Amino acid sequence: MSESSPGDLAIVLHSHMPYVEGFGTYPFGEEWLFDAVIRSYLPVLEIADRLTMTVTPVLADQLEDVGVRERLRDFLVEWRIGAAEADIPEVPTECRPACEGELARYRHALELLDEAGGDPLLPFQRASSEGRVALATSSATHAVLPLLATREGLRLQLDAGIRSHRRRFGWDGGLWLPECGYAPGLEWRLAEAGASWFCVDQSAHEAPLQALAPVRTPAGPVALPIDWEAIGWLWSLDGYPSDPAHAQFAGKSLRGVRLWKVGGGAYDPAAAEAAARRQADEFLAAAAARLRQYADEHDRRGLLVFAIDTELLGHWWSEGPIWLRAVLEGAEAAGVRTVTVPEALAEHEPVERKLMASTWGEGKDFATWDSPAVADLAWGARRMELRLLRALSAGLDSDAATRAARELLAAQASDWAFLDKRGQAGDYAYQRATDHARALLEAIDCGSVTDPRMRSLAPDLSLAPLLEP
Repeated sequence: MSESSPGDLAIVLHSHMPYVEGFGTYPFGEEWLFDAVIRSYLPVLEIADRLTMTVTPVLADQLEDVGVRERLRDFLVEWRIGAAEADIPEVPTECRPACEGELARYRHALELLDEAGGDPLLPFQRASSEGRVALATSSATHAVLPLLATREGLRLQLDAGIRSHRRRFGWDGGLWLPECGYAPGLEWRLAEAGASWFCVDQSAHEAPLQALAPVRTPAGPVALPIDWEAIGWLWSLDGYPSDPAHAQFAGKSLRGVRLWKVGGGAYDPAAAEAAARRQADEFLAAAAARLRQYADEHDRRGLLVFAIDTELLGHWWSEGPIWLRAVLEGAEAAGVRTVTVPEALAEHEPVERKLMASTWGEGKDFATWDSPAVADLAWGARRMELRLLRALSAGLDSDAATRAARELLAAQASDWAFLDKRGQAGDYAYQRATDHARALLEAIDCGSVTDPRMRSLAPDLSLAPLLEP
């Protein structure tokens, strides 16, 4: 599209799952990963075009695991396709279209998985090699970087993540800040690691429309403010997924098949698809108007960075992939050009402005991961980091140090504090964090203790970042 367009839309889909391989199934554990692959990653990657996707290293670690691939297909065939097939003759007549729609969804997912040879990582690699998506990495296990205790610990998270991403996909410098967690000065550490861009959420500190321009940092990497107002059209209590026609996430049969709609009554797939397509038109019209307003007020084309979790599309919001396809197909006619982040950076000159400490969490601060409610987890992770560094300085054996470093990375994941503070997974998150702490101390003090469940985490780990001065 020509320069007459008021601006560009950069859709950034953040793909992430904590390390659950070998750590439980229902209701918490590998089922999260399997459903994300089946309902989100496979259908989204099938239609993705002219957008950016992050793949956190910890997610890719699991998708690369041969055992996970085998269990994923078994789960899809037995617990998703099999459940829908068993439900069809048993559910009320008015619910059969919903059940048949779910069955069709799962059978198509199986086709996509088998087409990839059972490898759930391959669709990411194909989409990247075909130029349909730009892939970005993140820290190794999605640690909130400003909350780490030491520079060495920060280097370990970045180095381990970038190493594995480069091996799997290559790397052009895109790096997602976990939870969009930023603090002034972090950009210098990102620059040292080779990052060229990252996303921030400055919505608590910026004027309306200010997010529609990239920001030049003193260290070099470009900060891309995400447009929280636009994100709120989808990611809010009254956002697109709450339409009465859409599938109710919790409205499931005893076998886990989604049968009911948000507005009550049996789910109608055709009506839900029509609603999703209407919402795509509304989204594009609103995005075009927002970009036009920015262009009029600032005399330059705007860049609307629309960042959401990939898992929202399909897993949490059943109609999400339908909505995304309609957005991508209808963007040009709506006067909006969709671009990848690298394409956007080639055309949109960054502005100079100060960035403030922030996240995209509740309150736009760090309270979700660093507050009295989760103080034991926050301070425990910092103590683990310091304990490992002390052990290394005392000459810890490299095998034990590698095991301890993996346990540290696992404990630093932002997911545990997030889930614990929100009470969304019982004691699973707290138990995971404390178990990793215990395993780190065992690795340091016992040496011979091993845990095969950690076999796939950070396969490209190097201890060098912890040893460098």
